[in-house]
Amino acid sequence: MTELTMAKAINEGLRRAMADDPKVLVMGEDIGKLGGVFRVTDGLLDQFGAARVIDTPLAESGIMGTAVGLAFRGYRPVVEIQFDGFVYPAFDQIVCQVAKLHYRTRGNVQMPITIRIPWAGGVGAAEHHSESPEAYFVHTSGLRVVAVSNPQDAHLMLRQAIASNDPVVYFEPKRLYHTKGEVDLDLDLADAAPMGLARVAREGSDVTLLTYGAQVATALDAAIAAEDDGISIEVVDLRSISPVDYRTVSASVRKTGRVVVTHEAAREAGVGAELIASVTEHCFPYLESAPVRVTGHDIPYPPAKLEKHHLPDLDRILDAVDRVLDRPHSLSGPEWSSAEADHAATVGGGLL
Repeated sequence: MTELTMAKAINEGLRRAMADDPKVLVMGEDIGKLGGVFRVTDGLLDQFGAARVIDTPLAESGIMGTAVGLAFRGYRPVVEIQFDGFVYPAFDQIVCQVAKLHYRTRGNVQMPITIRIPWAGGVGAAEHHSESPEAYFVHTSGLRVVAVSNPQDAHLMLRQAIASNDPVVYFEPKRLYHTKGEVDLDLDLADAAPMGLARVAREGSDVTLLTYGAQVATALDAAIAAEDDGISIEVVDLRSISPVDYRTVSASVRKTGRVVVTHEAAREAGVGAELIASVTEHCFPYLESAPVRVTGHDIPYPPAKLEKHHLPDLDRILDAVDRVLDRPHSLSGPEWSSAEADHAATVGGGLL
């Protein structure tokens, strides 16, 4: 085991995949000589050369189109989108080509493309540099969508994504790039947990807290804080958000009977809504109270000085835990939490 930052764990995952398979190449803006704006690809150009570590023009649609052509020719391209909000010019290529070509060709063409996206907020950046666009891709059939929360998963799940014959949108939370953790660089992929399997990050018995990405750390902090009040929170790190490992989710919900979902992305039609709908469908007889979402607000990402009010924090999560446990909590009205009241005002005075 080696202690690495998440950025270095991803770097080592790329290095290992490229060393194992000469058909793997990486491409993106400033990833070669500069090593990427977050230095995640640092050193790869020196080791593998400019034919496999490709600095591209500032043209995300062109980058993705080139990756599609490379996949047609048997390569396994790894595309870096420099920031989350820069993915939108490539959206057409991803949802109309990358996601559909395997189906459209009746299985004759595979798209083993990994799309790395530095993702979400908490780093003092502005909109287009702090966004959470995962719901767009989760809604698109034909894509796998994963979100990592620790250096070990960042390393292994990237290698698994690159080895997969399916296209994978790989979200890496930029505010965790410098967090450190133990990483087994020698673990064989055959011995690792499957990429689509959720992880129970903390056992508990009173409430199931579902989350992914950087919010896993916040959820674990909330679970520790809740212990002081005698509340046992089970934290489930989804890891894969398309497909979702509902077997692990359902087992937890049936044990606790209460569900809170938290993510940074907007509340309206977000991943949390789908999770709650599916949990309610499959676990309704086990639920002791209505599930609750704790999310970012339905607004464009705010200026850096205001982002702490936008990101779900420990207090908002604990308030939601109190609600599902029917404990006293801060309400802005007889039925709504402050987050729900803000949401109602945003959409014109009523929850849609």
